[in-house]
Amino acid sequence: MQLYDELVARGLIAQVTDEKEIKELIDSGKAIFYIGFDPTADSLHVGHFMALCLMKRLQMGGNKPIALLGGGTGMIGDPSGKTDMRKMLTKEDIDHNIACFKKQMSRFIEFGEDKAIMVNNGDWLLDLNYVELLREVGPHFSVNRMLAAECYKQRMERGLSFLEFNYMIMQSYDFLELFQKYGCNMQFGGDDQWSNMLGGTELIRRKLGKDAYAMTINLLLNSEGKKMGKTESGAVWLDAEKTSPYEFYQYWRNVADADVIKCIKMLTFLPLEEIEPMEKWEGSELNKAKEILAFELTQLVHGTEEANKAQEAAKALFAGGANSENMPKTTLADTDFTDGVIDILSILVKAGMTASKSEARRAVEQGGVSVNGEKVTDAKAVFAKDAFENEFVVKKGKKSFQKICL
Repeated sequence: MQLYDELVARGLIAQVTDEKEIKELIDSGKAIFYIGFDPTADSLHVGHFMALCLMKRLQMGGNKPIALLGGGTGMIGDPSGKTDMRKMLTKEDIDHNIACFKKQMSRFIEFGEDKAIMVNNGDWLLDLNYVELLREVGPHFSVNRMLAAECYKQRMERGLSFLEFNYMIMQSYDFLELFQKYGCNMQFGGDDQWSNMLGGTELIRRKLGKDAYAMTINLLLNSEGKKMGKTESGAVWLDAEKTSPYEFYQYWRNVADADVIKCIKMLTFLPLEEIEPMEKWEGSELNKAKEILAFELTQLVHGTEEANKAQEAAKALFAGGANSENMPKTTLADTDFTDGVIDILSILVKAGMTASKSEARRAVEQGGVSVNGEKVTDAKAVFAKDAFENEFVVKKGKKSFQKICL
């Protein structure tokens, strides 16, 4: 099976501008493609995972990835899929976030001479002359067509700022710049980026009279049609400091039965022949599939050692078959104690298991909290320092665990 056909079989491709030409470029290893990442946080998250895995797959097939970091577009903010305007970031915030992205991307993509390259659109967007840009690019964009684009349509009711209205033009200009400077012939992105990507192919055609191509990948949605990659406590990050390898493992270990095989197909690098028999699995076999998914993805993001530790910790909690050494830990400081004791609500908040004491209180009162297997029903329950000298494991709900230490 050739590479393009494999992408289709894995359910990755949503829309393409010119299938025959795109297939030919990808299969022959001649695609020089880019994917844009706006540095809106100091870590990549599960929402970026599909794009990173696609870049890795295509690079393995001999194609050349360009990771475009949005030092310029990040100053504006992409309105696609958003009901409200994004928070404005400072240049310092953006530069810091870019440095974090670079480190994480290197786990997926091989950078270097004749390999992948990383560029920052701030290098050309931030120095543009406004009047010159209007004259050079403005005539090639129809406001009527822009307003009809899906990424703007859903914002029109709530209000779309002129700042954000310019985002499509900036993204299109990126493609033009990359086409001229690096021979970039293709842009990939999430399916919600389709309108912006067509703006780029059209600008290249009008300005240069040449062809460039666009392909969108399916968004990672669960069986209910909701975007995956969120938990009760927020996004699932690729940075181990923000989402521990254990929490990352647990996120994938706990996906719904209806989603596990789809995730294995779309996100792992297991051969399709190996995945095919799994599509017939049922019941307890699906738990095995979830363990495979969780291990493969944790290994991809955090390395084999951390994946093994996460798996061991999961077995310790759910199967009772291993020690709790690799369980996620929270260390208490002297300042966390008042008169030598700490209450259960403070423990839950300190461990990041609840966002507030009121949420912690509800969890306790609803019978969802236990310590070392014993249910805690009193929201005023307190623990002295010596309680933490031995193993002290807090469980909230069915899936959230923390080992509390001094």
